[in-house]
Parts: sequence; structure tokens; C-alpha cells
Amino acid sequence: MNGNKFNEFVEIVKRLRKECPWDREQTNDSIKAATIEEAYEVVESIEKKNYKELKSELGDLLLHVVFHTVIASEKSGFTIDDVIDSITGKLIRRHPHVFGEVKVSGSEEVKKNWEEIKLSEGRESVLEGVPEMLPALQRAHRLQEKAAKVGFDWEKKEDVWKKVIEEIEEMHRSESEGNYDKLEDEVGDVFFAMVNYSRFLGVNPENALRRTNNKFINRFSYVESRIKESGKKLKDSNLTEMDKFWEESKRMF
Repeated sequence: MNGNKFNEFVEIVKRLRKECPWDREQTNDSIKAATIEEAYEVVESIEKKNYKELKSELGDLLLHVVFHTVIASEKSGFTIDDVIDSITGKLIRRHPHVFGEVKVSGSEEVKKNWEEIKLSEGRESVLEGVPEMLPALQRAHRLQEKAAKVGFDWEKKEDVWKKVIEEIEEMHRSESEGNYDKLEDEVGDVFFAMVNYSRFLGVNPENALRRTNNKFINRFSYVESRIKESGKKLKDSNLTEMDKFWEESKRMF
């Protein structure tokens, strides 16, 4: 990045903070939800392979990084230079195979060393650092990944599948007991086991479910449009008719 351009951008954000009433009123807390939204918009543009949009969304995300820093600098005293120094030091420290003398055999050893280095930095658990605010499916995947990096993992994919079946059976048994809390636990165990199995398949469960959600939207939208074409409203249709159009949509999406 051109240093002059970046510095100019930081100064623009600082000026907005001083001179714009809305920007002046914001806090780190008030814009945190918007920060998450911007991150998701980055992901969406990547999935759509819309690189023109990706350029724009990355700019929006960069704005949030700088804006959060400018706000924080007014209270805690750290600046954008401190933020850059922090990540620069972290990258160098956690890549001794690049910036030091450590030899690695491949990416798996890199990931294992990464977790060991983080523990040496003062963390008490390898599970620290997985944000509570992550979507539950994504968080389950990250927790499992981190535990696996230090050897806490299944040895065979077949055993993971057996665990999935076991959890499904336990969920069915608890359904008849009338204990909602236990049933919720068992449903969660099923999801957790499926996340584990998808990890063994090399599939990111968050990405997989997002694709399925989009597929459902496309297919159901087709059902809606076909019913509308027939001169009906959705509420006037029936399951037989909707299922017919649903089967049609499967050949398209």
C-alpha cells in the first residue's frame, strides 16, 4: 500500500470524527454490528466472485479498522501505527519457519506450531481466541480444528460417522421423554458431530450450509414465480402443486 495514500485516508477519518456530527457520536460499541456486517459483505462478494464489489467492500472494512482505531486512540492512547506494529510482530513471531531458523514439513506442522506459539504467548487454552460471537456452526468448526491441532481428534473417519449415528439415535430417544432442555442438548450434539464429520471430509460446514441456504432460496423463489405465473397467490396453492414446481426447480438450481 502506498504509505502516503494510507496516511491521507487516516487523516480523512480523523477529520470526519471531528467535523461530522454522526461520526463524532459513534463509539466502538455503536459500530461493532456494522463491522460484522461489512465482514459478511466481503465474504458475499468473494463467493459471488464479484471482484469489483470486493474492492469496494474491502474498502468499507478498512474504514472500520481505521475508525475503530481513531475512536480508541481518544481514550486508550493506541494509534494505527500501534495496530500495525502489533500485527507485524505477531506475524513474524508466529512464522519462525519464514523469519527464523525453524524447519517445517508442510502446512499441518505450520498450524501445529502456530497453536504452540500462541500458548507460549500467555494463553492458557488452545481454545482461547475463538470468538463467542461467531455463528455457532462456524465456532464449532474452529473449536474442533484447534483441539485437533494438538492431537485431540478422532483417528478414523468411520468412527466419526458412527458418532453421528449415535448422536442421532440419542436425539430420537430424548424426543419421547418430554424434556426440552435435554432434547436441545442432543440436537446440539448432532450438529457438533456432523461438523466433525464434515471436517474429516475436508468440507467447511459454514460454507456448505450457506450454499444450501442459497440453493433453497433460488428453488423456493422459482416455486413462487411459477405459482404467480399461474395467476395464483402462494396462500391459494397447495403442497402438491408447490412440490411439482420444486422438482422443476431442482433441474435448474
